[in-house]
Amino acid sequence: MRAKGITYDTGFTPGGKSSRPVFDADAVRREIRMIADDLHCDAVRITGGDPGRLALAARHAADAGLEVWFSPFPCELSAEELLPYFADCADRAEEVGADVFVAGCELSLFAAGILPGDDSLARIEALISGEPDETTLAALAEVPARLNSLLSDIAATVRSRFRGNITYASGTWEQIDWAPFDIVSADAYGDASDAFRQGLREYLRHGKPLAATEFGSCTYRGAAARGGIGWAIVDHDADPPRLDGDHIRDEDEQARYLRQQLDVFNEEGVDTAFWFTFASYTYPHHEDPRFDLDMASYGVCKVMPDGSLAPKRSFHAMAEAYQTAMSALPLHGEDSFGH
Repeated sequence: MRAKGITYDTGFTPGGKSSRPVFDADAVRREIRMIADDLHCDAVRITGGDPGRLALAARHAADAGLEVWFSPFPCELSAEELLPYFADCADRAEEVGADVFVAGCELSLFAAGILPGDDSLARIEALISGEPDETTLAALAEVPARLNSLLSDIAATVRSRFRGNITYASGTWEQIDWAPFDIVSADAYGDASDAFRQGLREYLRHGKPLAATEFGSCTYRGAAARGGIGWAIVDHDADPPRLDGDHIRDEDEQARYLRQQLDVFNEEGVDTAFWFTFASYTYPHHEDPRFDLDMASYGVCKVMPDGSLAPKRSFHAMAEAYQTAMSALPLHGEDSFGH
């Protein structure tokens, strides 16, 4: 691969609840330096719903020498609201010197009005339930035309304000017209199977660079097979929130999956890949397995009860893989955790 990276969440709001309610500028600067210096990433996808937060994190990433993918992640905005939102974000991305603008993520789920449902979480539930109702099935048939019309308008709006490359983080169920974009991108949760590899090859047929805007696994046994829905093991109605059953923490599975998929992407000609994610700030680790929300986290760092971060085995697996790709020199010195 040309570029190896990770996503960095500045906070998005599916269902109205922020994935990062506390946002400290000094913490962001330190974490971006970890991504560049300790994980040996050469690219970072900065995601989130707040344009100001995105710009702040992107500026730190540019200062750290990372290739910056400025990736607004709005939730529950209508088509009419999305155009001025992306215009604002494009201005900010141009100002900070971002390299790539990612014009939204899985908008069929996270935007209002494309699929039925009161919010993003309801739409996700309808899609993954395995038995969508007739209304959802009818709406799914209309998604390609409605979504591609919206993306064409968004791309034109962004291109008038941003001079770098443009892409869109698509879900694998979305049939995207890639003509308005410079890079083909997919949230590529999958495995090393022939079917998954063939899916990647289908994207490459567009003749444009292919990016895996997301790939990852949560941190429990069996999570890799659940891919992009591995997070759905948390009972948020409980007080306090807890896991919905007896799951076994398995950091090795997450690390193995990371190595496996990097091999797949290298072999299939993927240009850029972003692990999802650096940390899940609202899913802290706990010694009691029933309350260890970090099992439902894709992060390479676990959030400790006091709010500090600690590296998981996937952190070290990524650091080793990315540095090996960058240089034949062995790891040396201490990382930001003092190891």
